[in-house]
Amino acid sequence: MNDVETVTVKLAELLRHPEDLDKIAGLKSEFTRKKAAVDGQLKLGLKEQLEITQTGMSAITEGQRTVNLIKEEMMKIDKLCAEAQNMIRDFPHINIVQQTHTNFAKVEEMKENIESFGARLDELETLLREDDADLENQPNLLQIHYGLTQLRDVRDSAMSQLNGSDDADATLELINNLPLENGGTLQDQFTRLDEVVDWFDEHVGAACINLIALVQSGNNGLVVRLALVVEEEEKKDKKAQALQDAKKEFKDLASRFKSIESGQQELRGYKEKFLKAIELNAQSQMDASNEAFAEDSDKLEKSVRWYFNDLNTVKLGMQTLMPKKWKIFKTYVNIYHKLMHDWLIAKIDDPSLTPKDMLAIINWGDKYYAKMQKLGILRGELQPALIDEREAELVRDYQRIITKAVEEWTDRMAATDRQNFFNRLDHQEAIDRAGEYRTKTMPDMWNMLREQLIVAGNSSREDVVEGTVNAMFTRLKVRQKMWQQLVDDEATKYTNVKDPVAPDESFPAFQDWLIALANDQIACIDDDEASGTESFISRFRLEFSELVSPGYASSSTSDLDTLRNGYVDLSTHCLSVFANLIFAVDFRSTLPEFFTPAWYSKKGMAQLINTFEDYLEEYAPATHPSLRDILVEEISDTLLRNYLQCVRNRSAKFRRTDPFTDKIKDDVISVFDFFSRYDAVFPEIKQKWRVVDGFVRMLESDKSAIPLVFEEFRQEYWDVQLGWVEAVLRARDDFERGMVSAVKARAAEMPVERGKMETIMGKVK
Repeated sequence: MNDVETVTVKLAELLRHPEDLDKIAGLKSEFTRKKAAVDGQLKLGLKEQLEITQTGMSAITEGQRTVNLIKEEMMKIDKLCAEAQNMIRDFPHINIVQQTHTNFAKVEEMKENIESFGARLDELETLLREDDADLENQPNLLQIHYGLTQLRDVRDSAMSQLNGSDDADATLELINNLPLENGGTLQDQFTRLDEVVDWFDEHVGAACINLIALVQSGNNGLVVRLALVVEEEEKKDKKAQALQDAKKEFKDLASRFKSIESGQQELRGYKEKFLKAIELNAQSQMDASNEAFAEDSDKLEKSVRWYFNDLNTVKLGMQTLMPKKWKIFKTYVNIYHKLMHDWLIAKIDDPSLTPKDMLAIINWGDKYYAKMQKLGILRGELQPALIDEREAELVRDYQRIITKAVEEWTDRMAATDRQNFFNRLDHQEAIDRAGEYRTKTMPDMWNMLREQLIVAGNSSREDVVEGTVNAMFTRLKVRQKMWQQLVDDEATKYTNVKDPVAPDESFPAFQDWLIALANDQIACIDDDEASGTESFISRFRLEFSELVSPGYASSSTSDLDTLRNGYVDLSTHCLSVFANLIFAVDFRSTLPEFFTPAWYSKKGMAQLINTFEDYLEEYAPATHPSLRDILVEEISDTLLRNYLQCVRNRSAKFRRTDPFTDKIKDDVISVFDFFSRYDAVFPEIKQKWRVVDGFVRMLESDKSAIPLVFEEFRQEYWDVQLGWVEAVLRARDDFERGMVSAVKARAAEMPVERGKMETIMGKVK
């Protein structure tokens, strides 16, 4: 159950946004690759482990067979010995004499060793003092080791006799209290021996610690002497270990062979100390590298230069100086690699790890393996993996840091924009050089994206940059939706038919904001070829294209097109809202009079035209040049739509006796007179206003011709709504229900051929 919950949490982290679903294919590919790598390592590890196990089992079987053979031979010898005693006359007496002679020889030898023990220690101390004065060479190392080995054997022999004595307490009393000719007791000499051994171990430790420096300086003699000492101690330790194992396995049989009790009994561990010294020396250098990394992680490679220098020294200069069975180069590689692994893992798991440090570690992996390969060590031979195969995780974490920064920046900008928008802060400070309205945060947003793109690019990893760009695409789309929602919510307050808000001093500022937002969107995508100025999105595409893979640069075209279309849609939407607000606020009392009796006596259209003229005079200069014609066209479309919808006015009525045809013609002429000033869009405006001809025909045609008039109208305006047609017919003074029924019947008979684009009638309700 816990595994399922862990997987669920992990998926929730990876797929936090709907847009993250697009990453599933990439994540699946990444996890498949990672699984394949893990499976390969497991298979290789299992194969190696199986080989080791089989070798071990074979060795155990062979060892067991050898032990059994030895046991059988020892039993035969014991049997022959017992039988031989009965075959030789007077054997007990001969045996006693032989044992007496042997014991006498041992006692004499022990007496000589004890008498010379102090003098031999004095000689060794003299040699140690000489080496103290020349630690870089230690010419007496082997002589000292040989002498100490002899004295240790003497002590071990004495202690063995003590343990095998029938009166151990008395023997121990002699060792502790019997005075020697040269002064002191035997125990004093043994204590002094321990001190000399410690002194010698310090010399050995110093040589082990400086082993790399000795090889680099060409001091091969000391290196060889050290290797001989450690190798000899390793052999003795193996023998002592074998004796300990034999005593544990064959207690009864071992007690009958006194030779097992003699010689070295304890493990001295020189080989282990030798390896530990190598590790400690490397660790001290690793600590220095850690300090350098903390100061400047960019210098990681430089801070561990010693690492590869040491290994190269071992490979070229030390292998011939050490026993081949040690495989000293492989030993060094294993020790050093483990230290590097442990250090990097500790840095990765450190909560205070900075993005810069994380990036340095991510980039270090490939460099590390490349350097090790130059030394002849393949990646598969280095276990465990340098950072435990966590590269993909680190890349995601680093990318997540950047995307989080992008999200936080855009969120703060969005909060600032909302506050400014709701507070209607003056836009005069944001007017650009051309006198166009702009928002203050839009340039800051693109600068922020550029900075974060540089951070991602510093990783030198295409996947990091691509993930960052994806996050930026998402945030830019979210920002577009935010602005559209804010504009729509605010506009609804004024356009709400049931309960509209009366305009106050903040309303003109809202209109300023609409123009500024429209200008912003165009600035994001408008490339000015004349001046050579690139749009924000074009510069953005150019900057990230140099940092991503060719495939991503190609596939990102669809995202860029979506963004561009979004900017165009939002810009035109702001202008559409701007035009709608003019009618909802400025013409709130004028429009209801159209097509009513009051319409004939008033110049309502002229009043509307004058208002348009005032607005365009004020806002056209503050609008981006490419939007000015669109703004004019939006005002024209909104006027036409509202004009046709006036048939729904409460008192709207077209009597046969009233000159409504002439009045409509006058209105259209007024419209054309005004919009004819705008040459670029007037032909399109004039074409759209042709719909008024069909409107007039519905009003003035004979009742019997209405179905045919409707059919012709619908053929040209496929998206005309029947509700509006019914409202037109009901506004006739000769309206009959049969007229509506005839129109609906004709509509049912007509095949609707949808046009490629929506007509103006699609917006008329």
